Amino acid sequence: MRSGRIGAMVMLAALAATAADAQTNVGANLESGLPWHVAAPQGASWSLVCRFRPVVYEASAYNREAWANRIAQTGRGSEGGRLPSDNGSCTVTKTGGRGAVAIAMIKNGQSQVAVTSDPARPAAVGFF
Repeated sequence: MRSGRIGAMVMLAALAATAADAQTNVGANLESGLPWHVAAPQGASWSLVCRFRPVVYEASAYNREAWANRIAQTGRGSEGGRLPSDNGSCTVTKTGGRGAVAIAMIKNGQSQVAVTSDPARPAAVGFF
């Protein structure tokens, strides 16, 4: 019975170590990965949700091991940024205003673009 508990604890420790190793440490550089760009030329408002493999980042001098696997933001008009890693997917939803909203991502010279003008049908792109 005791050897069963020890075996379970060893297995749990091995799984925890594997999960921690699977996260990429990006330090304070949260925008070092894939570029994304939302275009809304007529000034439509939108919400963006991007998901990516887990990363560990330096949130502050006191919290050097924060964890993230998604970003979410809202905006109006056009805006761009970068994910913290070289993989991920983004979904943009039109939340108001006139015109369409588009999302684009580029990886290794390949681009993906999706457009929506219907708030009930989000546009999505991604590289994994």
